[in-house]
Amino acid sequence: MEVIHDLESARVGEDSAVTIGFFDGVHRGHQSVIRRLVAAAGERGLRAVAVTFDRHPREVLTPDDVPGLLTTTERKARLIEGLGVDLLLVMPFDRETASWPPERFVDDVLVGALHAKHAAVGANFTFGYRAAGNVEVLTDLGRARGFSVEGVTLLEVDGRRVSSTSIREAVAEGDLGWPEVALGRRHVLDGVVVPGAGRGDDLGWPTANVEAHPRVLLPARGVYAGRGILDEGTWPAAINVGINPTFGEEPLHVEAFLLGFEGDIRGRDIAIEFWERLRDEERFDSPEALSRQIGKDVERTRALVGE
Repeated sequence: MEVIHDLESARVGEDSAVTIGFFDGVHRGHQSVIRRLVAAAGERGLRAVAVTFDRHPREVLTPDDVPGLLTTTERKARLIEGLGVDLLLVMPFDRETASWPPERFVDDVLVGALHAKHAAVGANFTFGYRAAGNVEVLTDLGRARGFSVEGVTLLEVDGRRVSSTSIREAVAEGDLGWPEVALGRRHVLDGVVVPGAGRGDDLGWPTANVEAHPRVLLPARGVYAGRGILDEGTWPAAINVGINPTFGEEPLHVEAFLLGFEGDIRGRDIAIEFWERLRDEERFDSPEALSRQIGKDVERTRALVGE
């Protein structure tokens, strides 16, 4: 899949089937829309194009009320690629873009740059200044400009709407069950291993301190079982999301003890996959008491995740 970041790079003259959305998490609802796009492109002999944005629109529209993200742009791109899309356009979203009426978005992006002949979007899709556009508006604009439009029915599982908002709410509460159902996979946090205070070494449990993207949502404070994923392999991981209250309070952060791993991975990319919440983060009376509890957490992780 080709990934581009500007409209000029998209102007290659090839007709397209297009979908548009922020696609945070690329959850099962997004997947159904994108799969329909890919199928429609195949039926019509078109390239399958997904259009997304480089930041959540609320960073521009309501900067004091911006949700934490479920995925980085890089992971989002990999997930979309896995669904069979040919081209991903990651558009900059700024005040100018936010001011575009629906007609300009259609003319500049869908028609002018992507030569759209078909569009598949979620049934609740909105676009343009003050969300003036919806599926009905897009259908009317497409009819006048030579492309067809279909709205894909929103997905519900056990009577619950699959949405990025509902997944974020669950992750923020430490609930991993709904995210796994709604995403179709376990929740993953991407980050970089950075130097820490070294307390894990002193306690006998050396941890990887994970610096996540500042816009990415962290799960609720607590201890989790999961996996640490590096380029060379995957290891069971006892994970703490917290503030280290035993040693005084620190900024909320993530650290993971990778069972069986040896080596220095500072400066390396890592993905943390969350499997199960084990307990709340606690303040212990001594480092020794904390170390004993970590040992129990590690054994529970081993039992849940394996070697």
